[in-house]
This record gives sequence, structure tokens and C-alpha cells, in this order.
Amino acid sequence: MYGDEAVVRKILTELGGTWAIVGLSSNQRRAAYGVADVLQRYGKRIVPVHPKAETVHGEQGYASLADIPFDVDVVDVFVNSDLAGPVADEAVAKGARAVWFQLDVIDEAAYERTRAAGLEMVMDRCPAIEIPRLGQPRRRSAGFRSAER
Repeated sequence: MYGDEAVVRKILTELGGTWAIVGLSSNQRRAAYGVADVLQRYGKRIVPVHPKAETVHGEQGYASLADIPFDVDVVDVFVNSDLAGPVADEAVAKGARAVWFQLDVIDEAAYERTRAAGLEMVMDRCPAIEIPRLGQPRRRSAGFRSAER
């Protein structure tokens, strides 16, 4: 497993509340859209990162991690595994504290590089599935959208 329970808990509860979500667009049918909604309901600030730089869930989007003019705590990656490694490297360069690869996003070399750079990392898991398991209270009410496809 790529990220034990202690690492999952640390990322979700201790590492800060600003999550750059790479691959998040205004397409409501994509998993990233629902996951971002869940993260917001649990008090996380989401930052959409997508080439279209769309505003999503009321948050300004950016075309790349480098374009974000403020610090991010966690980079949540919704891209194919073959594109995920460079995103993890960008997260290290950005100064993020953690990287989270979504379900089915696996790049063992990127995992090793990211951990060697001192960041926490989780692969092949979904924060929208994990955060309710921690017993954290929701910060605002909203209708639940399934994070699963």
C-alpha cells in the first residue's frame, strides 16, 4: 500500500487546508468534481488546476501548479499514471507538503522521488472516501455527491 493509515490521517487532518486539484474542471460528470465538493464540505480550500483554468465550486482555477500565486499544502492528482510523475515533481518544486494520487493513479518512481524530497504521499486512494472514515465533522452542509464513478 502506498500510504499507510497514519499518513492518510496526517494529510487529511494535519498538513493544512489548501488542496490544489490537478485535473479539476467544471465537468460535473468527472470524479474530480465530486471529490472537490467533498473536500470543501470538510473545510478544505480547493484550487482547480486544469489547462482551461476554470472557476470550480467558487474557486479560481489556474492552468498549472506554477501559476498558483500562493502556497498549497496538498496536490491531489487526477491525471493518468503516465502523466502523474511530472505533476508530483511540480508539487515538490511548488513547495507542497504532500501529494495524493487518486484511485488507479500509480507511479512508484514518482512515489520514491516525492518521499525522498520529504513530502508525504499517498497513491491509489481517494480522500473523499477516506475523510469521512476519520470522523471529522463537515464544515458546511451540502448534498452528497458520490466520489466514486
